[in-house]
Amino acid sequence: MSSASATTKVIKYVGRTTDFKGKTLWEIVGSLKNLGVGRIIVRSVFERYPEPSFMKIVKVETCPDEERRRVRVWVEKTFRGHKLPNLTEIYRTSYKPDYKLIPKNEEAKLFAKLDKKHYFPDVVLPRTVEMPPLMKKFIAKDYEKKGLEPLKEFVMPLRYNHSPNRVHRIANPGEKPTVEITMRLGNPASPSLYEGVKL
Repeated sequence: MSSASATTKVIKYVGRTTDFKGKTLWEIVGSLKNLGVGRIIVRSVFERYPEPSFMKIVKVETCPDEERRRVRVWVEKTFRGHKLPNLTEIYRTSYKPDYKLIPKNEEAKLFAKLDKKHYFPDVVLPRTVEMPPLMKKFIAKDYEKKGLEPLKEFVMPLRYNHSPNRVHRIANPGEKPTVEITMRLGNPASPSLYEGVKL
């Protein structure tokens, strides 16, 4: 055996890696009758969840030539087993090769998974959070200086960034949230680093 045939080839990948698996949205809808209206598509990045996530195409709008890789699509979106109340517009992510078309004979199997009750529970987020310790002291000192009655609770309102994929909701007044947000450290990943520190 020659030394040339005994050597193995080494393949070196350069650049950013990706987890996308599939086609761009335009590749899918461009090859379907009526631009795929009524058909079901999925994104491979959402297949990591045990609950079904899919989208039903409702309306498709093509884009100018300079945006050839993009398409504007409105879908009825089901994310992790929960159907979102409003239509979702897909445009900015439509160029990503991450979409798959569900064959018509497999749609019923996907819908059947929605009947199962193993989905994640409803998440209720708190309306307020306690103030940081330094802010508490600053406000208490300011109230004392102005001769005001001290606060009974040192809390401030919370604001959340909206995402169409989140099914969380903010607690109603008087409702107990299912998630606790606190200024305390909680349970650290490395407790040994905090020995002797009051958490």
